[in-house]
Amino acid sequence: MSSILKSLKLLSDPTRIRILLLLESESLNVAELQEILGMGQSRISTQLSQLKQEGLVTSSRSGKNNVYTIQASSALMEVARQAAAEIPEVDADMQTLAHILRKRKDKSRAYFDDLAGKFGKSYVPGRSWKSLAEAMLKILNYKVVADLGAGEGTLAQLLAPRAEKVIAVDNSPNMVDFGKQLAKQHGLKQLEYRLGDIEAPPIDANSVDLAIFSQALHHAENPQRALEAAHKILAPGGKLVVLDLLQHSFEQARDLYADTWLGFSEVDLYKMMKKAGFQEIETTIVDKESEAPHFQTLLATAQK
Repeated sequence: MSSILKSLKLLSDPTRIRILLLLESESLNVAELQEILGMGQSRISTQLSQLKQEGLVTSSRSGKNNVYTIQASSALMEVARQAAAEIPEVDADMQTLAHILRKRKDKSRAYFDDLAGKFGKSYVPGRSWKSLAEAMLKILNYKVVADLGAGEGTLAQLLAPRAEKVIAVDNSPNMVDFGKQLAKQHGLKQLEYRLGDIEAPPIDANSVDLAIFSQALHHAENPQRALEAAHKILAPGGKLVVLDLLQHSFEQARDLYADTWLGFSEVDLYKMMKKAGFQEIETTIVDKESEAPHFQTLLATAQK
């Protein structure tokens, strides 16, 4: 039987309370706790060891991971929940936990990752990523689309024939002028280029059905503000799509590509979208480049 005094002493540390509350909701491994708490493995392992030694958690082996499960009494957890009111990180912990559990339930994800790896390796007449993308674009049904950080507007030009109006926003006058020329050249009257910042796009509130950041968010000075601006211009029920780089350590990207941020982790992007007011948030890794530095592409979708 665990010592009541020792157990109460363990509850004096906010991190241990956060861990207990998370494990009360779901059994987790160290990597998942790292992702939620934003702490190093050694620190979390030390805390888990202390909790396990006192009998407040147990561990079991699952593949290569140790999975930890709550063992504390309901009376002790009631004290922990009361103490949690003084720990501001607890709400964010629970939001991130919900995100991780949604990812767990995506049983088909591994299958599609494997399928994507095989796509295009063997020749099949008429099958290509370009043809697949064109087909998917045709089934989109959005009246007004905002391409935020559009550059010369390659994506905006692909979307234009399938929408009533596409607004391409970029802060480079040269990019906007070039895009306008291309739109005119190809007769895309429904495509409009506007000079502006993605953190304050020149678009009316509640006027857009689909907002897209395609490899643009990591150029923003304040990505959170950019996401909040996208939420503002979207109509109720409108959709947000973010394509960006998964967090990496290739520092040269700042000079080579004028990147402000070295990508984003799934959890950080999820938290920013949640804070901006979005719902039904989903994130997934959709591609990994075969050549160094092996950039990975992160896809996130959400709804206003």
